[in-house]
Amino acid sequence: MNLEPAAYQENKAYSRSLNGKKIPSLSIVVPCYNESEAFDACVKELDSVIQALISDNCIRPESVIIFVDDGSKDNTWALIKQASIQNSRIHGVKLSRNRGHQLALMAGLSTVTTDICISIDADLQDDTSCIREMVEKYMQGNEIVYGVRNDRSSDSFFKRSTANAFYKFMTAMGVSQVANHADYRLLSKRALSSLLKYKEKNIYIRGMIPLIGFTSDKVYYSRSSRVAGESKYPLKKMIALAMEGVTSLSVTPLRIISALGFITCIIAAIASFYALFEKMRGSTIEGWTSVMISIFFLGGVQLLSLGVIGEYIGKIYIETKDRPKFFIEEMTYEDQNESA
Repeated sequence: MNLEPAAYQENKAYSRSLNGKKIPSLSIVVPCYNESEAFDACVKELDSVIQALISDNCIRPESVIIFVDDGSKDNTWALIKQASIQNSRIHGVKLSRNRGHQLALMAGLSTVTTDICISIDADLQDDTSCIREMVEKYMQGNEIVYGVRNDRSSDSFFKRSTANAFYKFMTAMGVSQVANHADYRLLSKRALSSLLKYKEKNIYIRGMIPLIGFTSDKVYYSRSSRVAGESKYPLKKMIALAMEGVTSLSVTPLRIISALGFITCIIAAIASFYALFEKMRGSTIEGWTSVMISIFFLGGVQLLSLGVIGEYIGKIYIETKDRPKFFIEEMTYEDQNESA
């Protein structure tokens, strides 16, 4: 006869799994910027996922959902606060000003205290049913699990084309990342701790995660349409994100400049020998067009090169200041860092 208290037996059940690995507590981190239209649906969906996983003994009861308000101009923060009052599982983090998706996500991740965490956008375009599969992959020994889109039929032709061009461009520039993976992923406590050790201010999380290493796997899903509201990543922001990723994680553009300069010098040398040869033959012809083309070409190359070099110098300047990446203005729970 088992004389152990029921509560103790229940706690033991949560402390083991089929392969002997401890059942984890989970935090779902959701960056939000002007997501008042999608917020209610997002809370309902993610909370139902959490409840189902707890009921099936896949995660521990202390699992939470952390919403990070990235300086929204609408009433997103008011909705987060209200939800946290109604549901103790909902936690809120408010940044002092808009810092962009990557830093907002990093702010939320810095407050995680659970065994594992999953980041997802509030628009619910990422399939939430994959959360269960991600947890299962973690229980199998993976410390990083990437959510990878294998179907973007819900996107417009322009969106699909620019997204594919984005990943190809990043690969060509030497940035190591998982194709068609945005910021929907699971991180173990050790992987998250390693990520937070990166102290640079210019961050591109999608490219930083593969640098960590550790055992990883992927789950595949079809991308859905936004549940509500408008996309927060138009072409302008996608280009800015690409530039941030390239200049933060790769020196390929600088090497391209060096190669371009070397090629230009070779062309100039050949052109000089040809001009000297023609001069000695006495068959040179005065030409305004060729001179102007040469000036514009070399001037354009020089300005482009200076712009790329200036981008790197600017990032070095920002890094040397060692300013905090963000400030947390308010939280719906206590005992967390206020800045990082």
